[in-house]
Amino acid sequence: MKKTITIIGLGYVGLPLAVAFSKKYDVIGFDINNERIKELKKGYDRTLEVSEEELKEAIEKNNIKFTSSLEDIKDANIYIVTVPTPIDSHKNPDLTPLIMASRSVGRVLKRGDIVIYESTVYPGCTEEVCVPELERESGLKFNKDFFVGYSPERINPGDKEHTVTKIKKVTSGSTPEIAKEIDELYSSIIEAGTHLASSIKVAEAAKVIENAQRDINIAFVNELARIFDMLNIDTLDVLEAAGTKWNFLPFRPGLVGGHCIGVDPYYLAYKAKEIGYHPEIILAGRRTNDNMGIFVANKVIKLLIHKGHTIKGSKVLVLGITFKENCPDIRNSRVIDVVNELKDFGVDVDVVDPWADKEEVKREYGFELKDNPDLRDYNGVVLAVSHNEFKDIENELKHIKSNNNNLVIYDIKGFFDKSLVDGRL
Repeated sequence: MKKTITIIGLGYVGLPLAVAFSKKYDVIGFDINNERIKELKKGYDRTLEVSEEELKEAIEKNNIKFTSSLEDIKDANIYIVTVPTPIDSHKNPDLTPLIMASRSVGRVLKRGDIVIYESTVYPGCTEEVCVPELERESGLKFNKDFFVGYSPERINPGDKEHTVTKIKKVTSGSTPEIAKEIDELYSSIIEAGTHLASSIKVAEAAKVIENAQRDINIAFVNELARIFDMLNIDTLDVLEAAGTKWNFLPFRPGLVGGHCIGVDPYYLAYKAKEIGYHPEIILAGRRTNDNMGIFVANKVIKLLIHKGHTIKGSKVLVLGITFKENCPDIRNSRVIDVVNELKDFGVDVDVVDPWADKEEVKREYGFELKDNPDLRDYNGVVLAVSHNEFKDIENELKHIKSNNNNLVIYDIKGFFDKSLVDGRL
């Protein structure tokens, strides 16, 4: 039977996957955001994950279509759900996008169809939360009339080397036969190969611990940074020395945000608490990382005071608001913690970011990005995101500081020359 694939959700994960599948299959990209659909039809991807040339080529060859209408996806036989799975204000999983997507798929589901989830969830979520929604909306019976699978996304936003087809893919299915079919489907486009997990729950768990592990390791070096700061030792110098041992893990301190590392551990913690286990290490790592923005802001305040600045009314420029370098993704960026803490001290804060979308920043964080700021106007500069473009201002900062040694420069990323900065993580 000819496969027609519908990708539900066309963000950082869904669009690259849709384009990759379109090279071998008929693909329909579905998203409830009409503006997003209009832009994609014109060949423009605001996430910058897919080039304009690659997107237009896929459209021109008629291998991919974009729509926000359920009517247009009813003839597909494979549905892949790639919607976001955020946390709420209480740091509990917010499954609303996942549930709404499942209901939408359920309305067009037919006998023999397969629904594959890629969104990050806790172990058991696919079968305990999503499947009942599919059954309720479709009137069909799970593992008799339709089947499901789980293949966790491993997209690294902004990474042009480790793209979707070059990252090994974990696959799973609700029956052994369906698991094999799903594995073969992904194997047909994933150059790096696949790993067929023994169950959907195993695949779900594998995904959620990938980022929990990174979170805990970063929390460890963040704690080291705070200890070494009190000892007047440069953390990056320590890590460089320790890194000469062959099995030392090369993690660095920093702000931990984004759609995965800063969110996924809460999904695992939620499920653990639901079954009666309190996850101490996972949540301790989250607490450590969530407090780093406040720590950085307080360091900047102390440096301003030491250089004779009056804090209330001081002007500080923050370089970068995206959650990582050379990427427009502002989701769950912890730079905002630095900004808000400085503002709480009465500091006037401007933010500049050549990658972030101005309207999205205004909508998400409530302030306007600064255009072409004059660095001489500021008492302090905080390098928060190591965009390549910020390397160009290093010489300008050196020149300003040679004439005005009262300028405070704090480098969260260890991006600038060590001799230039007054402090760094």
